[in-house]
Amino acid sequence: MIVEDEEMKPEVRFRAAGDRHLVAELADVIDPSINRRVVALAAALERQRVVGIIDLLPTYRSLLVHYDPLVAGRGLLENVILRAFGNLTVDMSGAGKRWRIPVVYGGAHGPDLDEVAARHGITTDEVIALHSGAEYRIFMIGFAPGYAYLGGLPPALHTPRRPAPRLSAPAGTISIGGQQASIASVPLPTGWNLLGRTPVKAFDPMRADPFLFAAGDTVAFTPVGQPEFERLQVGIERGSITSEAFHA
Repeated sequence: MIVEDEEMKPEVRFRAAGDRHLVAELADVIDPSINRRVVALAAALERQRVVGIIDLLPTYRSLLVHYDPLVAGRGLLENVILRAFGNLTVDMSGAGKRWRIPVVYGGAHGPDLDEVAARHGITTDEVIALHSGAEYRIFMIGFAPGYAYLGGLPPALHTPRRPAPRLSAPAGTISIGGQQASIASVPLPTGWNLLGRTPVKAFDPMRADPFLFAAGDTVAFTPVGQPEFERLQVGIERGSITSEAFHA
């Protein structure tokens, strides 16, 4: 259902990010209603196929526009963006795809699970129930190819980042930091708290579309055991299990 968003009425502020990028800021806060507008604005500009725009990157509260300054000047782009914003409608249901992602929690895959439970004075089973019982919104993809930043972490699991980052965590790592959750797409260093791992590949350069997730998608997690994790991992590697299997 397409409706006008009455929750917040943001205005667009423009900032230059070098000579080939323009940032359209919609707010100074992180809010699902703002992020819905960012995603809707990106979709509106994509439909227009504006000459000179090379790429669009929706983030928490802003839209990064990559453009060719020899084809489209900043003033022209600002006018195009303002017109699109003025005509904006937002799918309040979230619009994006819905995912159900399997996760094996704890052990070698989630070495911080016990510590997170102890910090909050609850059991590891309660951490898993809280984490897997929530529905998350992907606010943005960034930092690394396909890396998903998730909002919607239950307040009972808000946990500071670790004082010293690990040098590497594997692709598929499910972690939390502050008020956020994430799905790691590639091996990378991190100071977030590692709860588990999914065999689902958020980034696969061999897929027709290398990026599984997009801003505006929603994610829920399903706890699985190690045998199921390994079965899914083998099926994904062989191609007998595709991303469609994880659509909610």
